[in-house]
Formats: sequence, C-alpha cells, structure tokens
Amino acid sequence: MTDALSRLSINQETIKQWSLPELAEGCVKAGVPGVGLWRAPVQEYGVERAARLMRDAGLTVTSLCRGGFLTGAGADRASALTDNRRAIDEAATLGTSTLVLVSGGLPPGSRDLCAARERIADALAELAPYAAERGVRLAIEPLHPMFASDRCVVSTLNQALDLAERFPVDQLGVVVDTYHLWWDDRLADGIARAGDRIAAFQLADWITPLPAGVLLGRGQLGDGAVDFRRFRELVDATGYAGPIEVEIFNEALWSRDGAEVLAEVADRYVTHVLRS
Repeated sequence: MTDALSRLSINQETIKQWSLPELAEGCVKAGVPGVGLWRAPVQEYGVERAARLMRDAGLTVTSLCRGGFLTGAGADRASALTDNRRAIDEAATLGTSTLVLVSGGLPPGSRDLCAARERIADALAELAPYAAERGVRLAIEPLHPMFASDRCVVSTLNQALDLAERFPVDQLGVVVDTYHLWWDDRLADGIARAGDRIAAFQLADWITPLPAGVLLGRGQLGDGAVDFRRFRELVDATGYAGPIEVEIFNEALWSRDGAEVLAEVADRYVTHVLRS
C-alpha cells in the first residue's frame, strides 16, 4: 500500500461486477486498504463469511450501506425498525463502526417534509442506543433534493445535523457525500459544523445529462462538476482523518474490467482529491 492510498476505500458498488472475493483480492493487489459494503451482496455471500474474508485479506470495512427508510407509520415503521436492527447487527459482525442511513421519502399521500423528518428522529431514538451497544454509529446521509420525495427527505448537511445533534456524537453522525452536496452554497459552514460527527466521507462526480432513472448517473472522479480538493480540505480541517470512500453507480464502469476500473479510480483519487 502506498502512502497516497492509505485513506482510500472502494465501495463495492463502484466495481459491482466483482464478487466479494474478487473485490478483496483486487483491493489487496492494488494497495487499497478499505472497502465499503452493501447489505444485499453481503447477505447473499453470508455475513460472517464476508467478515472473515475481509479480515483475512487485511481490509478494513469502512461502512455498511444501508439502513434507514424510517418515515413510514404503523406496520411499515415496525418493519423498518426490525430491518435496521438487523443492519446494525450485520455492521457489528463485519467490524465496521458506520451504518449509512438513507432516511426515507415522503409517506404515501403526504407532502409534509417536516413531519417526515420528525418520524426519522423518533425512529432514531429507538435505534441509536441499540447501535451504540454494538459499537456501531448511525450515519445520516443527506441526498440531493431530487430524491426528497421518494428516497430521502434529508437533503442538506444542515438538515442531517439538525437530526444528529439530538443524540450523543458517538451514536449519530453524518455522511459527507460529494455527489449529493456539491451544489449547496452553505456547504463550508455545514462541514465545519459537522466536526466530529463526520462518520463517512464519500466521493462521486456530478455529470450531466442525468440518465433515465437518475440513480446510475454518478461520474468517475474528475469527469464532472465537483471540486474534490476543496471538499477534502474542508473535511480535513474538521480533524477528520478517516477513510475516503469512492462510491460510484455507473453502468459504463460496471461494463469494464474491474481491475482497470480500480486502477483508474486510484489514479483519479490521487490526481483530483489529494493533489493541490
């Protein structure tokens, strides 16, 4: 592992074409020390088996995605709480202290964003102590406003902090994701406010035109509008010295050779994130 890559983590969705063993082997060969994992492929492989795989490879699991979807009521709420407790247990088994939360969109028939955020707070009050007992911190990820209706009513870093700050810092943190936050003119103040609540720092570029369905429109580092060096400097200034995780959903990357994609990500990371 080179010093330049010492903080780099590859989210497995960036190289979705790789199995978990291929991801572990590829990261070791490339000198990348961290991986971010997703629940569905980990469950398919086996949570304890995946934990052993990453541990034996000497890799750090920097985050697990995702929990959340906490804006429902009644049976939907009960089901979400059960699933989030399961996600917390999975994160603990994998040895990561960070469970990323995508909070959830508006409930059917509702247009009340504030009420939806309060439902998230109520759910967090039940989940946060459970997570803390297992050494896991919940990390609220604000998503770009285009996802507010169906995926995440938390759209800005300050909205995420308004929720997180109701809880002890070791229980609730936030995710700084360049793809979702690059547009916000209050970003610098939000990152400074976040301070030691930054639980994860994730990278992807913003490229246009957006594809149909939007979800798979994240760009390779350096291909779009995001000023990655500025983000890194702002986050570093808070004292955050943890992993920097590249999380790109892009079908063009998934169609390529995985090792080639990983090498390109590492090169772009050094060029666009580290160099000044």
